[in-house]
Amino acid sequence: MELGALLVRAELITVEQLNDALERQVGHGGRLGEHLVAAGYITEKVLTAFLTKFPVEPETIEATGLDETELLALMMKQIYSFRLQSTREYSDAIKLPAHIIAKLVRTAVERKLLYAKGVRPDNSTVMTYDLTDEGRRWAMDALNRSQYTGPTPVTLEQFNERVNMQKITNELVTFDRVNENLRDLAMETSLIEQAGPALNSGRAILLYGPPGNGKTTFALRLVNVFTDMIYVPYAVVVEGQIIRMYDPSVHIPIQPKEGSLEGSSLLRGQSVDARWVPCKRPFVVAGGELTLEMLDLRYDPVSKLYEAPLHMKALGGCFVIDDFGRQLVSPTNLLNRWIVPLESRIDYLKLHTGKSFSIPFDELVIFSTNLEPEDLMDPAFLRRLPYKIEIGSPPVEIYKRIFQKECQKHAIHLDDEVFFAIVQKIKEDKGLDLAAYQPKFLLDQVVSSCRFMEEPVALNARFLNYAIDNLRVKRAA
Repeated sequence: MELGALLVRAELITVEQLNDALERQVGHGGRLGEHLVAAGYITEKVLTAFLTKFPVEPETIEATGLDETELLALMMKQIYSFRLQSTREYSDAIKLPAHIIAKLVRTAVERKLLYAKGVRPDNSTVMTYDLTDEGRRWAMDALNRSQYTGPTPVTLEQFNERVNMQKITNELVTFDRVNENLRDLAMETSLIEQAGPALNSGRAILLYGPPGNGKTTFALRLVNVFTDMIYVPYAVVVEGQIIRMYDPSVHIPIQPKEGSLEGSSLLRGQSVDARWVPCKRPFVVAGGELTLEMLDLRYDPVSKLYEAPLHMKALGGCFVIDDFGRQLVSPTNLLNRWIVPLESRIDYLKLHTGKSFSIPFDELVIFSTNLEPEDLMDPAFLRRLPYKIEIGSPPVEIYKRIFQKECQKHAIHLDDEVFFAIVQKIKEDKGLDLAAYQPKFLLDQVVSSCRFMEEPVALNARFLNYAIDNLRVKRAA
């Protein structure tokens, strides 16, 4: 994404202002940033602060952190695997600027790995290249060493620096912002007042309470509280080993807003390093399937590549451990794995070669459980969870709001007499506490019964009793 589009996405300028500045740039030359400042669309101070946040594309091979042989091997693998022909295609594939690609192509031609085929019939300005026999052997040998054929990886140092620059605590969360994201959930204000400071601290949170009261829903809504854009690399290289980092199932790219003009939007002659993807802060949820192995690097001996563990992909965002205590791994072993990262904010990973390295542990970890916390963890670990938020049974007035909301979805009228009769049957006859999931559970079954009996959808007493009976298995007398 060009920097002008990023400024629009950050809501520092509008699409109209960007397009006006681009037209000025076409007419008068110069840099886009200068025209934005001159027109009063953005101040020099705000522009300078913004420019420090994005990764600048490397100007030289040395600036990539990789040597020329490594970059040449990656480019040759791409050419061989995807039958690429032009320098533009090479640049798009390995995400490096044209002047670096041009140097790599010259080197490949000098070493007789590539040869120039000539210009394209449809475009006389585009020179095409093809692999020589030696180039094919060279590319196949590179693939045998590693089958990675993605964008150029960033170094561990560059990765750690970027993670530290875009910490989750850089964002200030306010009551209004949290309340806005939870507005459609019927929850007590006290929960928002407890959650806000926890979000701003970036420290671990424990959500606990009986099942069915919205712990997971509450945690999932927290992702929308954070609005900053962060940069995630496609891959990271450590000691010559490549770790795939960008995951489309976790990382949501930020697209430019519609309506902006096409064309260059260089600011002060700088462009965003295409090896990094501008994304929303990631939000990863791991439930009962979580194992200790999922928190370590996963090495594929065939492709000779690593896959980043879940918590590494969640850096700069949130990592929710849902249904804590019901994982395949024991709570004690899982907690022991987290003690050092939660305390020191640093985690250590190990390559299959035995080499260990550290990464920042900058993410909001949320433990969500319906089990008794003191049965799951010892006092030492509870102390390391500074924020403990109980999401218990809703009071009657909140429960009624939830019920009314569900009734509205089905155009059902709810009068007080029927509502309190339902509450009484659940609490006294069934011996259950009220829970936030119950209104939807009951109404879905009532609606299904009405449709089966070909009756108008309504709170039929007989169907309600059937549904309430389904809240709890009947016990033998």
